[in-house]
Amino acid sequence: MNKENKLTPGLPSGFEDRWNKKLILKKKLINIIENNFIKFGFEPLETPSFEISENIGSFLADDDSNPMSDVFSFKDGEKNITLRYDLSSPLARFVAQNNQELALPYKRYAIQNVFRNEKAGNARYREFTQADCDIVGNVNPAQANAELCNLIASTLLACGLDKDQFVINISNRKIVQGLIEELKISEEKQIKVIRAVDKLDKPGFGLKGVEDLLKKERVDISGAITKGADLTDDQVSQIINFLKIKDLKELKDNLKNSLSQEGIKELEDLLEIASYGDYLDQIKTNFTIVRGLAYYDGFCVETNLNFKAKNNKGKEVDIGSICSGGQYNKLISRFKGVDIPGTGMSIGVDRLLFAMMQLDQIKVDEKKPVIVCVMDENYLKNYYEILKILRDNNINSEIFLDSKKNLGKQLTYANKKQCPVAIICGENEFKDNTITLKNLLGVKGENNQVTLSKGNLINEIKKFI
Repeated sequence: MNKENKLTPGLPSGFEDRWNKKLILKKKLINIIENNFIKFGFEPLETPSFEISENIGSFLADDDSNPMSDVFSFKDGEKNITLRYDLSSPLARFVAQNNQELALPYKRYAIQNVFRNEKAGNARYREFTQADCDIVGNVNPAQANAELCNLIASTLLACGLDKDQFVINISNRKIVQGLIEELKISEEKQIKVIRAVDKLDKPGFGLKGVEDLLKKERVDISGAITKGADLTDDQVSQIINFLKIKDLKELKDNLKNSLSQEGIKELEDLLEIASYGDYLDQIKTNFTIVRGLAYYDGFCVETNLNFKAKNNKGKEVDIGSICSGGQYNKLISRFKGVDIPGTGMSIGVDRLLFAMMQLDQIKVDEKKPVIVCVMDENYLKNYYEILKILRDNNINSEIFLDSKKNLGKQLTYANKKQCPVAIICGENEFKDNTITLKNLLGVKGENNQVTLSKGNLINEIKKFI
């Protein structure tokens, strides 16, 4: 291949390689999350990355003329298939397909990657890991949703966040839905209104941004135009006034329609159940939380961090919600013969990872290996005997794989890899049945080398690792 045709290494926007400390921390977070999910009585489920497009549905896109614009879809023979954009839609298909075999209520968790064809940036990825818990079946909604709030708080605290670093915002979609119906907003405009309200706390929006989306159109700072719901001035005014209400009692006094009152009562019941547990102080009502996905129809939750983070350029950014979800009573009923309600929440693992990397509050043990240097090819068998002793004692270890390289190059490799200890043995050590250890993390200029009997190897090496 000539120079002109050589490939340039790189990734598409919204995708990321993870390695070293970042990947180790991610795996640690996933382990903590999974153990906490199991502690709360959830059991695992794994579904394929692809679903039949019509089964997974279309709930993301703002563009009605192109409902699959926010997902990755492909032709597969006579059918279209789509990379899953969340873990709830595959769950709905699975439950509809296997409901006769499942014990209801079905409490499942899933920790898998999802894919979204949307604009990336500021801890927003086009491929990312979600950790979901859902409760499917006819249950007391207040108990189920309070349990999800308790699970969110317990899990984030276990991951290393402090209580004052996050808040669990809850609402009920029936509240705003009741207002929408009271204002006689047509059905085709309702999802636009819901999505406009949901953007209130998003960066760059606020009341003015929502107001523009409720009217004819919104023009962002880049000049991009988003078509609005085209409501009347009176409809817009009443929705904006609703968004200014923060108190549950004030809301109850202002919204008298039956559907909004039903949603308010469900919130009150949830908070009462939550008061029986340890995490009520973490839960706050926020009536602007309605969730942009169309399948939610009751309880909604979004968990936000109380601190800013910095992007790769050092600019302070708002990470957004790190855990969200809600209640869906019709998602599974799209399938023939099945009508089972559900509720669930999802932790954005990679977004949480982004935050935890900045806080540096959780200790990561990278467990770098001890390296066995090869000084003399004639003693290769002896080096492998040392390697076996280390591994038999569960000490991470490796042998340098090129005996022709001198010791300096072997130690350069070990330092670059941040190995804690090098084992350096030559003819004298093997003759005397001793081993020389070099502390690679020691203070430069000090004597970081010690020679000891082979029998003391494990006890001595544990002092370094």
